[in-house]
Amino acid sequence: MNSSPLLLDGNRVATDIKNQLVNRVSKLSERGIVPCLATILVGDDPSSATYVRMKGNACSRIGIRSIRIELPEETTTEQLIQAIKQLNDDQSVHGILLQHPVPHQIDERAAFEAISIDKDVDGVTMQGFAQNAFGIAAFPSCTPAAIMEILAYYELPVAGKHAVVIGRSPILGKPVSAMLLNKDATVTTCHSRTTDLEQHVRSADIVVAAVGKPKFVQGDWVKPGAVVLDAGYNPGNVGDVDFEACTPHVSAITPVPAGVGPVTIAMLLKHTVEAAERSKRL
Repeated sequence: MNSSPLLLDGNRVATDIKNQLVNRVSKLSERGIVPCLATILVGDDPSSATYVRMKGNACSRIGIRSIRIELPEETTTEQLIQAIKQLNDDQSVHGILLQHPVPHQIDERAAFEAISIDKDVDGVTMQGFAQNAFGIAAFPSCTPAAIMEILAYYELPVAGKHAVVIGRSPILGKPVSAMLLNKDATVTTCHSRTTDLEQHVRSADIVVAAVGKPKFVQGDWVKPGAVVLDAGYNPGNVGDVDFEACTPHVSAITPVPAGVGPVTIAMLLKHTVEAAERSKRL
Protein backbone atom coordinates (compact mmCIF):
# COMPACT_ATOMS: atom_id res chain seq x y z
CA MET A 1 0.00 0.00 0.00
CA ASN A 2 2.44 2.61 1.20
CA SER A 3 6.19 2.38 1.62
CA SER A 4 6.24 5.39 3.94
CA PRO A 5 3.09 5.55 6.05
CA LEU A 6 2.41 8.20 8.66
CA LEU A 7 4.42 7.29 11.75
CA LEU A 8 2.27 8.07 14.79
CA ASP A 9 4.95 9.53 17.04
CA GLY A 10 3.86 9.03 20.65
CA ASN A 11 6.73 11.10 22.03
CA ARG A 12 5.51 14.09 20.03
CA VAL A 13 1.94 13.68 21.29
CA ALA A 14 3.10 13.18 24.89
CA THR A 15 5.35 16.25 24.78
CA ASP A 16 2.45 18.38 23.56
CA ILE A 17 0.21 17.13 26.38
CA LYS A 18 2.88 17.71 29.05
CA ASN A 19 3.69 21.20 27.76
CA GLN A 20 0.04 22.14 28.20
CA LEU A 21 -0.01 20.64 31.69
CA VAL A 22 2.90 22.79 32.88
CA ASN A 23 0.72 25.91 32.67
CA ARG A 24 -2.16 24.21 34.46
CA VAL A 25 0.15 23.01 37.25
CA SER A 26 1.50 26.54 37.57
CA LYS A 27 -2.00 27.98 37.96
CA LEU A 28 -2.83 25.43 40.64
CA SER A 29 0.41 26.27 42.43
CA GLU A 30 -0.60 29.93 42.54
CA ARG A 31 -3.63 28.81 44.57
CA GLY A 32 -1.53 26.69 46.89
CA ILE A 33 -2.41 23.34 45.26
CA VAL A 34 0.26 20.86 44.19
CA PRO A 35 -1.18 17.97 42.15
CA CYS A 36 -0.18 14.70 43.81
CA LEU A 37 -0.09 11.14 42.48
CA ALA A 38 0.34 8.27 44.93
CA THR A 39 1.69 5.07 43.42
CA ILE A 40 1.41 1.79 45.31
CA LEU A 41 3.90 -0.97 44.59
CA VAL A 42 3.37 -4.36 46.24
CA GLY A 43 6.31 -6.76 46.16
CA ASP A 44 9.60 -6.50 44.33
CA ASP A 45 8.83 -7.16 40.68
CA PRO A 46 11.63 -5.36 38.80
CA SER A 47 9.49 -4.40 35.81
CA SER A 48 6.85 -2.88 38.07
CA ALA A 49 9.53 -0.98 39.99
CA THR A 50 10.84 0.42 36.71
CA TYR A 51 7.36 1.54 35.63
CA VAL A 52 6.76 3.23 38.98
CA ARG A 53 10.10 5.03 38.76
CA MET A 54 9.32 6.22 35.22
CA LYS A 55 5.96 7.58 36.33
CA GLY A 56 7.56 9.33 39.30
CA ASN A 57 10.17 10.95 37.08
CA ALA A 58 7.50 12.07 34.63
CA CYS A 59 5.58 13.69 37.48
CA SER A 60 8.57 15.61 38.80
CA ARG A 61 9.39 17.05 35.37
CA ILE A 62 6.14 19.01 35.22
CA GLY A 63 5.71 19.85 38.91
CA ILE A 64 3.44 17.03 40.07
CA ARG A 65 4.24 15.65 43.50
CA SER A 66 4.75 11.90 43.52
CA ILE A 67 4.34 9.64 46.54
CA ARG A 68 5.62 6.06 46.31
CA ILE A 69 4.06 3.54 48.69
CA GLU A 70 6.03 0.29 48.83
CA LEU A 71 4.47 -2.75 50.50
CA PRO A 72 6.11 -6.15 51.04
CA GLU A 73 5.45 -9.21 48.89
CA GLU A 74 3.45 -10.89 51.68
CA THR A 75 0.96 -8.00 52.00
CA THR A 76 -2.64 -9.17 52.39
CA THR A 77 -5.68 -7.82 50.55
CA GLU A 78 -6.90 -6.24 53.80
CA GLN A 79 -3.56 -4.48 54.39
CA LEU A 80 -3.49 -3.15 50.84
CA ILE A 81 -7.07 -1.89 51.06
CA GLN A 82 -6.22 -0.15 54.34
CA ALA A 83 -3.30 1.64 52.65
CA ILE A 84 -5.59 2.70 49.80
CA LYS A 85 -8.21 4.02 52.23
CA GLN A 86 -5.59 6.15 53.95
CA LEU A 87 -4.74 7.71 50.60
CA ASN A 88 -8.44 8.22 49.86
CA ASP A 89 -8.71 10.20 53.10
CA ASP A 90 -5.57 12.28 52.42
CA GLN A 91 -6.80 15.51 50.82
CA SER A 92 -3.32 16.33 49.53
CA VAL A 93 -3.42 13.21 47.31
CA HIS A 94 -5.37 13.66 44.05
CA GLY A 95 -4.66 10.43 42.19
CA ILE A 96 -4.02 6.82 43.25
CA LEU A 97 -2.32 4.25 41.04
CA LEU A 98 -2.03 0.60 42.09
CA GLN A 99 0.76 -0.91 40.01
CA HIS A 100 -0.28 -4.11 38.24
CA PRO A 101 0.30 -7.00 38.74
CA VAL A 102 -0.01 -7.59 42.47
CA PRO A 103 1.13 -10.77 44.26
CA HIS A 104 -1.13 -13.80 43.79
CA GLN A 105 -2.59 -13.82 47.30
CA ILE A 106 -4.17 -10.38 46.82
CA ASP A 107 -7.68 -9.92 45.45
CA GLU A 108 -6.72 -7.33 42.83
CA ARG A 109 -10.30 -6.44 41.94
CA ALA A 110 -11.16 -5.77 45.60
CA ALA A 111 -8.09 -3.54 45.87
CA PHE A 112 -9.00 -1.61 42.72
CA GLU A 113 -12.55 -1.12 44.00
CA ALA A 114 -11.20 0.44 47.19
CA ILE A 115 -9.86 3.41 45.20
CA SER A 116 -12.12 6.46 45.41
CA ILE A 117 -13.72 7.27 42.05
CA ASP A 118 -12.48 10.85 42.45
CA LYS A 119 -8.90 9.56 42.64
CA ASP A 120 -9.16 6.71 40.12
CA VAL A 121 -6.88 8.43 37.61
CA ASP A 122 -5.98 5.12 35.93
CA GLY A 123 -9.61 4.14 35.28
CA VAL A 124 -9.48 0.77 37.04
CA THR A 125 -12.70 0.75 39.09
CA MET A 126 -15.97 -0.75 37.91
CA GLN A 127 -17.66 2.62 38.38
CA GLY A 128 -15.02 4.25 36.19
CA PHE A 129 -15.49 1.51 33.59
CA ALA A 130 -19.26 2.08 33.56
CA GLN A 131 -18.84 5.84 33.23
CA ASN A 132 -16.46 5.26 30.31
CA ALA A 133 -19.01 3.02 28.60
CA PHE A 134 -21.54 5.85 28.86
CA GLY A 135 -18.98 8.34 27.56
CA ILE A 136 -18.92 10.41 30.75
CA ALA A 137 -15.77 9.18 32.52
CA ALA A 138 -13.58 11.87 34.01
CA PHE A 139 -10.63 9.47 34.00
CA PRO A 140 -10.87 6.63 31.47
CA SER A 141 -8.17 3.96 31.54
CA CYS A 142 -4.92 5.58 30.48
CA THR A 143 -3.86 3.35 27.59
CA PRO A 144 -7.27 3.50 25.86
CA ALA A 145 -7.28 7.26 26.47
CA ALA A 146 -3.82 7.43 24.90
CA ILE A 147 -5.01 5.56 21.81
CA MET A 148 -7.91 7.97 21.38
CA GLU A 149 -5.59 10.93 21.97
CA ILE A 150 -3.25 9.77 19.20
CA LEU A 151 -6.14 9.39 16.76
CA ALA A 152 -7.37 12.89 17.63
CA TYR A 153 -3.91 14.48 17.51
CA TYR A 154 -3.27 13.23 13.98
CA GLU A 155 -6.87 13.97 12.97
CA LEU A 156 -7.49 10.40 11.88
CA PRO A 157 -11.20 9.80 11.27
CA VAL A 158 -13.03 7.36 13.54
CA ALA A 159 -16.72 7.95 12.81
CA GLY A 160 -18.08 5.41 10.36
CA LYS A 161 -14.87 3.36 10.37
CA HIS A 162 -14.65 -0.32 11.24
CA ALA A 163 -12.36 -0.76 14.23
CA VAL A 164 -11.08 -4.17 15.27
CA VAL A 165 -9.71 -4.43 18.81
CA ILE A 166 -7.63 -7.52 19.56
CA GLY A 167 -7.88 -8.09 23.30
CA ARG A 168 -10.64 -7.75 25.90
CA SER A 169 -8.94 -6.85 29.18
CA PRO A 170 -11.01 -4.62 31.49
CA ILE A 171 -8.40 -1.83 31.42
CA LEU A 172 -7.52 -1.91 27.71
CA GLY A 173 -9.49 -3.94 25.18
CA LYS A 174 -12.97 -3.43 26.60
CA PRO A 175 -12.68 0.28 27.44
CA VAL A 176 -11.04 1.23 24.12
CA SER A 177 -13.82 -0.66 22.32
CA ALA A 178 -16.35 1.46 24.20
CA MET A 179 -14.47 4.68 23.46
CA LEU A 180 -14.28 3.92 19.75
CA LEU A 181 -17.98 3.05 19.73
CA ASN A 182 -18.76 6.35 21.47
CA LYS A 183 -16.91 8.10 18.61
CA ASP A 184 -19.23 6.38 16.11
CA ALA A 185 -16.93 3.63 14.94
CA THR A 186 -18.32 0.17 14.25
CA VAL A 187 -16.34 -2.02 16.64
CA THR A 188 -15.43 -5.70 16.63
CA THR A 189 -13.69 -6.92 19.79
CA CYS A 190 -11.63 -10.05 19.20
CA HIS A 191 -10.01 -12.35 21.75
CA SER A 192 -8.46 -15.78 22.27
CA ARG A 193 -11.71 -17.59 21.39
CA THR A 194 -12.39 -15.61 18.22
CA THR A 195 -12.57 -17.79 15.12
CA ASP A 196 -11.09 -16.54 11.83
CA LEU A 197 -9.28 -13.72 13.62
CA GLU A 198 -7.25 -12.86 10.54
CA GLN A 199 -10.41 -12.28 8.51
CA HIS A 200 -11.76 -9.87 11.11
CA VAL A 201 -8.50 -7.92 11.06
CA ARG A 202 -8.49 -7.80 7.25
CA SER A 203 -11.82 -5.97 7.33
CA ALA A 204 -10.62 -3.26 9.73
CA ASP A 205 -10.01 0.39 8.94
CA ILE A 206 -8.53 0.77 12.44
CA VAL A 207 -6.67 -2.02 14.24
CA VAL A 208 -5.89 -1.85 17.96
CA ALA A 209 -3.52 -4.61 19.05
CA ALA A 210 -3.69 -5.33 22.78
CA VAL A 211 -3.13 -9.06 22.98
CA GLY A 212 0.21 -9.34 24.79
CA LYS A 213 1.92 -11.51 22.17
CA PRO A 214 5.05 -10.28 20.34
CA LYS A 215 4.62 -9.57 16.61
CA PHE A 216 1.21 -11.26 16.68
CA VAL A 217 -0.45 -9.18 13.96
CA GLN A 218 1.00 -10.12 10.59
CA GLY A 219 1.39 -7.95 7.51
CA ASP A 220 -0.96 -9.98 5.32
CA TRP A 221 -3.72 -9.61 7.92
CA VAL A 222 -3.88 -5.84 7.44
CA LYS A 223 -6.24 -4.15 5.03
CA PRO A 224 -4.49 -1.74 2.64
CA GLY A 225 -4.63 1.75 4.10
CA ALA A 226 -5.56 0.68 7.63
CA VAL A 227 -4.50 2.61 10.72
CA VAL A 228 -2.69 0.37 13.21
CA LEU A 229 -2.24 1.21 16.90
CA ASP A 230 0.02 -1.17 18.80
CA ALA A 231 -0.70 -1.14 22.54
CA GLY A 232 1.53 -4.13 23.22
CA TYR A 233 4.90 -4.11 24.92
CA ASN A 234 6.89 -7.32 25.11
CA PRO A 235 10.47 -8.18 26.09
CA GLY A 236 13.01 -6.74 23.70
CA ASN A 237 10.99 -3.58 23.00
CA VAL A 238 8.65 -5.50 20.70
CA GLY A 239 4.98 -4.74 20.23
CA ASP A 240 2.02 -6.96 19.38
CA VAL A 241 2.30 -5.97 15.71
CA ASP A 242 4.96 -7.15 13.28
CA PHE A 243 5.94 -3.57 12.47
CA GLU A 244 8.18 -4.30 9.49
CA ALA A 245 5.68 -6.65 7.89
CA CYS A 246 2.68 -4.35 8.42
CA THR A 247 4.28 -1.04 7.45
CA PRO A 248 4.01 -1.52 3.65
CA HIS A 249 0.25 -2.04 3.95
CA VAL A 250 -0.88 0.68 6.35
CA SER A 251 -1.61 4.39 6.06
CA ALA A 252 -0.54 5.09 9.66
CA ILE A 253 1.08 3.06 12.46
CA THR A 254 2.48 3.48 15.97
CA PRO A 255 6.02 2.26 16.65
CA VAL A 256 7.09 0.32 19.73
CA PRO A 257 8.60 1.86 21.72
CA ALA A 258 7.75 5.59 21.36
CA GLY A 259 4.15 4.99 20.32
CA VAL A 260 1.26 4.41 22.69
CA GLY A 261 3.48 4.05 25.79
CA PRO A 262 4.63 7.68 26.25
CA VAL A 263 1.10 8.95 25.68
CA THR A 264 -0.24 6.53 28.32
CA ILE A 265 2.02 8.13 30.93
CA ALA A 266 1.09 11.61 29.71
CA MET A 267 -2.61 10.77 30.13
CA LEU A 268 -1.92 9.62 33.70
CA LEU A 269 -0.34 13.00 34.40
CA LYS A 270 -3.24 14.80 32.73
CA HIS A 271 -5.79 12.90 34.80
CA THR A 272 -3.87 13.71 38.00
CA VAL A 273 -3.85 17.42 37.17
CA GLU A 274 -7.55 17.31 36.31
CA ALA A 275 -8.28 15.54 39.61
CA ALA A 276 -6.49 18.35 41.43
CA GLU A 277 -8.50 20.94 39.51
CA ARG A 278 -11.75 19.10 40.31
CA SER A 279 -10.87 18.85 43.99
CA LYS A 280 -10.59 22.62 44.15
CA ARG A 281 -14.09 23.00 42.69
CA LEU A 282 -15.70 20.47 45.03
